[in-house]
Amino acid sequence: MNPTADSFAASPDWLEAQYNNRKRVPEAADLLVRWGKESAAARASTKNKLNLAFGTHGETLDVFRPTQSAGQLAPVLVFIHGGYWRSLSKNDHSFVAPAFAQAGACVVVPDYTLCPKVTIPTIAMQMAQALAWAHAHIADFGGDPTRIVVAGHSAGGHIAAMLMGCYWPQVQPGLPGDLVKKGLAISGLYDLAPLQYVPFLKDDLRITAEHIHQASPLHWPVPAQGELHLAVGGDESEEFLRHQTALAQAWGPARVPTAKVLPGKHHFDIVDDFASPTGQLHRLTLDLLGL
Repeated sequence: MNPTADSFAASPDWLEAQYNNRKRVPEAADLLVRWGKESAAARASTKNKLNLAFGTHGETLDVFRPTQSAGQLAPVLVFIHGGYWRSLSKNDHSFVAPAFAQAGACVVVPDYTLCPKVTIPTIAMQMAQALAWAHAHIADFGGDPTRIVVAGHSAGGHIAAMLMGCYWPQVQPGLPGDLVKKGLAISGLYDLAPLQYVPFLKDDLRITAEHIHQASPLHWPVPAQGELHLAVGGDESEEFLRHQTALAQAWGPARVPTAKVLPGKHHFDIVDDFASPTGQLHRLTLDLLGL
């Protein structure tokens, strides 16, 4: 089925059920509390460099240095948090970093300004600036600017997909066209059209036709290079499953080599799979990092 704008507009209750993940997952609030506690513990290490400025409007990011070094620069993992572009922050997601740092990666977790203060295309540009910062400065923290992998969850998965299609020299002169060679989008949203009608989101996101055109990777030309791996939980809504299937089909296997559906995972515990050394997505990410 290929839903139309009219069908989305006519189904607010259905959209609410499809996209309101905190209502779909009764334990979501408890999971977010745990994430916060684990993130505070992760941020306590003196090896970390927190709240480093990038961009032009006070944006900040955190760097988690590799716990061990083989005497050479480490691959870099940039993780972009979710929250429907309107909630949460990097401080709630530091918990994803320790296991990757222990495996030898340099982890960067950037923050972005939330809607409705800014638009989704503005957030995407802020994250492009975070990647430009990483390319310029990550070697100072033990990271290799030629080996950057981007991962993101939910809204962050959407941004990860956008960054795979970014023309980097236009972001900043001198950036290499292949700045990001590999990415992982977890439970991402790749078409903004239905979100303009979701009752609990529409007033904050204020999505326009121009935003849909600018920031829906599903409708972009297929990127000329790079690999974007996709994952979604088997217990997520039909819409989240549809977004993944549609992008995999639109971009094709050369650009989307894998599109995983993890049985028994919902919209939140799939992030635990990414963060845990025993998780399927964690192991996939280590492969992307070359670790």
